[in-house]
Amino acid sequence: MDITGLLVFATALFIAAASPGPGIAAIVARVLGRGTQGAAAFGAGLAIGDVIWLTFAIAGLAALAQAFHGVFLVVKWVGAAYLLYIAYKLWTAPAAPQEVVADRKAEHPAKVFLGGLAVTMGNPKVMVFYLALLPTIVDLTRITLLGYAELVGATLTVLAVVFAAYIGLAARARRLFTSPKAIRILNRTTGTVMAGAAAAIASR
Repeated sequence: MDITGLLVFATALFIAAASPGPGIAAIVARVLGRGTQGAAAFGAGLAIGDVIWLTFAIAGLAALAQAFHGVFLVVKWVGAAYLLYIAYKLWTAPAAPQEVVADRKAEHPAKVFLGGLAVTMGNPKVMVFYLALLPTIVDLTRITLLGYAELVGATLTVLAVVFAAYIGLAARARRLFTSPKAIRILNRTTGTVMAGAAAAIASR
């Protein structure tokens, strides 16, 4: 794939990924409410979901995606349910000052990863970008195996940069909250944001 087309794709993806949406809201709210533990696994799940939608678009599977509408509907609700679960945990989290470091209850990385994957697979913003907008950016009929690998590499690189920036900013913001009252407000605000992200996914 020529470098110009790859740069156009990477730029468009960066703009789309960096703009607020359910995925960004989820990862920021998660870091604010629970710390950076599990953020990498959650971000990896979000990113792999993007690669799946990219693969669908390149393989011309938009029609197949519509044919399996019921499957994606289930995935969408699983993603929304996961976000609501995290929202509940944040809303009811203790407000002790020492908890500002992180919610120390261990989560299995696979569970966190699958939660991020479900969020992306059910996110209408991601679906629209890959299935509707991507064909206007890249000539999908001329993508070779090497071109596909380059697009996947560009996707993972761009998303890694975007997610790392949001995680870093959220982690810095979290350290500003040191009193029980501030932590309670933070937890409930991020819980509400997470529930809003769930609603955004479920309503599309």
